[in-house]
Amino acid sequence: MQTIDYAVAASPVGFGYQCRMPQPSVEPPNRWSAAGSAELWVSPAEDPRTSDAPLTDERSTLLDYLSAYRATLEMKCADLDPEQMARRSVPPSTMSLLGLVRHLADVERHWFRNVMAGENAPKLYGSEEIRHAAWLDAVADPTQVEQAWEHWRAEVDFASAYVDRVSDLAVTGTMKNGESLQLREVLVHMIEEYARHCGHADLLRECIDGRVGH
Repeated sequence: MQTIDYAVAASPVGFGYQCRMPQPSVEPPNRWSAAGSAELWVSPAEDPRTSDAPLTDERSTLLDYLSAYRATLEMKCADLDPEQMARRSVPPSTMSLLGLVRHLADVERHWFRNVMAGENAPKLYGSEEIRHAAWLDAVADPTQVEQAWEHWRAEVDFASAYVDRVSDLAVTGTMKNGESLQLREVLVHMIEEYARHCGHADLLRECIDGRVGH
């Protein structure tokens, strides 16, 4: 497993400590792309996100963008073994691709099952008191990786089925604080959530084996 040595120096600001620039203990991988271009993950002809469906209204546009970002998460994790999936970024971050999958499974679950559908489904990882278990407990275990994908796909399937049977994006859900919000806002938030974390996935994957491309 790749390790990174880093120093911690005293600092009068923040928490009293400041991390110096991390120094890799091994050579970083060479950057490469399966499409032969650093701009592309795969060729357009092989890209499952390519759709000829016209985006003619709000609904089709939101769902197309969300679907593409969900697919991007899967693509960024493709062909990796459990150790690579669980490999974390530079200290002190606990972020890994496996942690991302687990976290996003809980995000899907929260917004579509609990907020929109009115269920009371518990978190898949941790609890309200232990909020970061999706990241902290992500380890290089094949069973855990398989379970993470099963959870994520089950939550995506639930979300997709829910949206399919709701004809109006103005339908409302209720948050824990009692505030209401429309389905359209949840979809926009999910696009925002995936866009942010797919950017993390870009960097995590490049650090693992050098593969790049959007």
